[in-house]
Amino acid sequence: MPAALGNSGTSWHDPQVTSRPAAAQHLRDLARLRRVRDRIDREYVQPLDVEALARGVNMSAGHLSRQFRLAYGESPYGYLMTRRIERAMALLRRGDLSVTEVCFAVGCASLGTFSSRFTELVGVPPSVYRRRAARATAGMPPCVAKQVTRPIRNREAPAPEPHLA
Repeated sequence: MPAALGNSGTSWHDPQVTSRPAAAQHLRDLARLRRVRDRIDREYVQPLDVEALARGVNMSAGHLSRQFRLAYGESPYGYLMTRRIERAMALLRRGDLSVTEVCFAVGCASLGTFSSRFTELVGVPPSVYRRRAARATAGMPPCVAKQVTRPIRNREAPAPEPHLA
């Protein structure tokens, strides 16, 4: 028995017909995710949480977290902390602020969390980075120093060499 035809002469079971609303929704979700990412980039110093970010784009916190991770490879919180650490690196390279001052200047409320995340992303504690970076980037334009010292996210880290026995 043939499938029922709509006004356009296409089958109701045609995947192109049923996927159009899903594709349109996916594009709307991507636009909302970009707004969240842009907000994090602008307001990284503010106390942002997933619930507030989700409310701002009319999504549930769970849906936002899942979709953000699919689109950008990390959670909204992970992305926020990476932005904060990148800014902290720039402030530490200047050398005129203490690690504690930098921690609060980038929006972190806990020195312990800041130091742990910094060490995880950069590979050394902030105090060590501050000492090394001041020497390593001396005389370097800030835009070049930023690229050279950019933190490596877990998904970007090179895979370890295989151990051959």
